[in-house]
Amino acid sequence: MKKIVLNKELTAKREYDVIVVGGGVAGCAAAVSVAGKGKSVLLLEKTNLLGGLATIGLINMFVPMCNGRGQQIIFGLAEKWIRDSLKYSWQSMPSEWEKTGSPDGTNHRYYNHYSPNIFALQLTEEIVTSGVDLLFDCIGCEPVCEDGRCVGIITDSKAGLEFYGCKMIIDTSGDCDVLRRMGVPTVSGENYYTYVTKMLTLDSCKKAIEHNNIRFATYDYHGGSINLFGDNQPLDMPRWSGLSPEEVTDYLVRNQIEVLNKIRNDDRLSRDIVTLPTMPQFRTTCHIKGDYSLKVSDAYKHFDDSICAINDFEHRNHLFEVSLKTITRRDFPNVITAGRSASGEGYGWDLLRVIPPAILTGQAAGAVACQALDEGVGVADVNVSRLQNTLEGENVMIHFPDEYIPEDRTVIIHGKSHLPEDDIGHI
Repeated sequence: MKKIVLNKELTAKREYDVIVVGGGVAGCAAAVSVAGKGKSVLLLEKTNLLGGLATIGLINMFVPMCNGRGQQIIFGLAEKWIRDSLKYSWQSMPSEWEKTGSPDGTNHRYYNHYSPNIFALQLTEEIVTSGVDLLFDCIGCEPVCEDGRCVGIITDSKAGLEFYGCKMIIDTSGDCDVLRRMGVPTVSGENYYTYVTKMLTLDSCKKAIEHNNIRFATYDYHGGSINLFGDNQPLDMPRWSGLSPEEVTDYLVRNQIEVLNKIRNDDRLSRDIVTLPTMPQFRTTCHIKGDYSLKVSDAYKHFDDSICAINDFEHRNHLFEVSLKTITRRDFPNVITAGRSASGEGYGWDLLRVIPPAILTGQAAGAVACQALDEGVGVADVNVSRLQNTLEGENVMIHFPDEYIPEDRTVIIHGKSHLPEDDIGHI
């Protein structure tokens, strides 16, 4: 294959304490966390809206943040932002949870659907008022390393290639874009034939008027409709890692044409597709091979270095703690990740990638980066007790209470029963 050598002099722009690459909810949480601790931080977002899958990806749901028995597990910035999502938007939160405080005993989960566009605007306000420097339409495309440390990032934007220096990098691109290019070991995933748009019809408008609620005016309309476990994926349909432009294009073309084919024979005056996702709706593209990987068999375990407690969004009772080691690599001292590129195996990866845990791990990543700078150590070597005290002061539950552990500790994953001690592996 022909090789091209690029030798170009770049403009060196400002130096930051921390650069966050990727403005999804994990990246926004990381940037807000860093700014709140008095460090300079730059957030790079390649599109024109913040939120990633939670907004432009149309996966607009805070999945359950409780154990299914009325005890809230997930707090921190996730709690703040789910409450923010109620302020200006239609919503679907069960009435028991509309007031703050856990309604013990209810089987209704603590979740919320919201307007993705309004939430994106709220994230912009949050980032700006927090003192984060933000660049839209700017890709963090290449890390620059010296002596095993990342010293900055090359960006590509309307201004061309430029260089921003930093002391710490937080890669929340969702795909480990920076970390892979640094040589950090990663694990690629596969994604199924699933794609969702937002449809508006005359009938749905009537429903919205009947309920006096704009929430009912649109609904999910699918291209590929395979679920996240890949059930009934057509044998002739590929599974995409999403790590090359060819794969991304193939996935998007197939799904966009599928949607078009589905509406061809509709009454064209009775409906409209009002929103298409402006990013691939891949959930599991790539995660770091962390110092530890969260597993289903970690259910109900406590970790000494926990950075947050989370719950299973699909199943009741299942409780987990997230080790600091899931977002770090000891051999890469000044880079860290969060969200869907945190280290998890099988369904453990799914537990980490959804909105509330992504926000919490982003919040923790920002705290770790700042503390590592203050202590003069690598991200894997921060004082854990101090870190946990910081996060607890920010309303993060570090360890779930033992009284929340059910007597029957059987774990149900994808319709199958397991004990936490079982080595389940990939599901």
